[in-house]
Amino acid sequence: MPIPVLENAIVRMLKRQPFYGQFLLGLRRIEAGEDHPLGVTVRAGVPTLSVNAPCFAAFPPAVQEGLLEHCIKHLIHLHMLRRAGRTSYDWDLACDLAINPTLSSLPADAALPAAFGLAEGLAAEEYYALLANSFDLGSMAGHGSGDAARDRGGGSGAGDDAPLPGTVDDHAVWEDANSTPLRLAEEVVRGMVRDAWRQADGEVPADIRAVVAGMLAPSPIPWRQVLRQFVAAAGRTGRRTTWLKEHRRFAHGTPGIRKRRRLNLLVGIDVSDSTNIEALREAFATELVRISRGREALITVLYANSRIQRVESFRGSAAVAEVYQGGGFTDLRPVFAHARTMHPLPAAVIYLTDGVGPVPEKMEFPTLWVLTREGEKPAPWGVEMRLEV
Repeated sequence: MPIPVLENAIVRMLKRQPFYGQFLLGLRRIEAGEDHPLGVTVRAGVPTLSVNAPCFAAFPPAVQEGLLEHCIKHLIHLHMLRRAGRTSYDWDLACDLAINPTLSSLPADAALPAAFGLAEGLAAEEYYALLANSFDLGSMAGHGSGDAARDRGGGSGAGDDAPLPGTVDDHAVWEDANSTPLRLAEEVVRGMVRDAWRQADGEVPADIRAVVAGMLAPSPIPWRQVLRQFVAAAGRTGRRTTWLKEHRRFAHGTPGIRKRRRLNLLVGIDVSDSTNIEALREAFATELVRISRGREALITVLYANSRIQRVESFRGSAAVAEVYQGGGFTDLRPVFAHARTMHPLPAAVIYLTDGVGPVPEKMEFPTLWVLTREGEKPAPWGVEMRLEV
């Protein structure tokens, strides 16, 4: 979604901090109307940046760039995925304390460790432990019920009635990350880091160099686990009526509602020589069938090169394993064009390919690129997975 004030800030970052600028290009962007200028999360497996354009535009350019860098660091450290089981306010504040000292330009009210009498350079978990011991805890979602204030530990001196400090970005959107498994989010962000590193010619800011180096190493996550978690995150929750369950409001006179999982996937198979290998397709198909078994699932398979050669649909069979002799040059766009014509629309697109061929500039469907050993991710969007058998 084009948001002019955001686009201008990204252009500036591409010039001054190319790694961050390239990383931002990989985020899905949406407009938001909350009180914070920005918010970042992983929504159904897709890293998403929410932008309150008027609020963001009110800050000077240097602070805008600082806010964007702030959000990038939250995502690279997967802070929103690591909040489960912790008091949300304490964790949110701890994450800001961990990254704010590394930023040169932030809003004046940005929380810093010194305000709590704490040292800089600690991890979010370390700040959380210190805050949790200092603040009187209430509910897991709230601030607590005690007298904790910003001046605890030698801060502003505003007194016990002073409001607790907030975060500079919107952490309410972090709730959206609950639907994405940590391992999948890690692989998604790892792919974004690799893309930004390549596009920035290896130029990485010094303070995140060690983190980036770790993400550039070969993924320790087995491809089958990535595939299963991607499908789970993309699956939609539906509802159907049933007389076997009593309706909560209308009792016996109305059938109850039971949630159901519907799996509607579009699978693209590149029929070029690099993927026309029986063992490779067999392993890929077997895992898809295992995932879909026992669920209400429909998998549509497109065999394509420069155009779609054949369309098949199956429920629980291994039809996708077939080796189809296609030949010709490859164009990856027809599969996504077909996705837009489907009814209902697919929950996700999974494409087995070597990545050689033109692609759409952007894509609204969650996409998993299942690449061959020597393949390259063809687009800045989508999740990258390497299939080795």
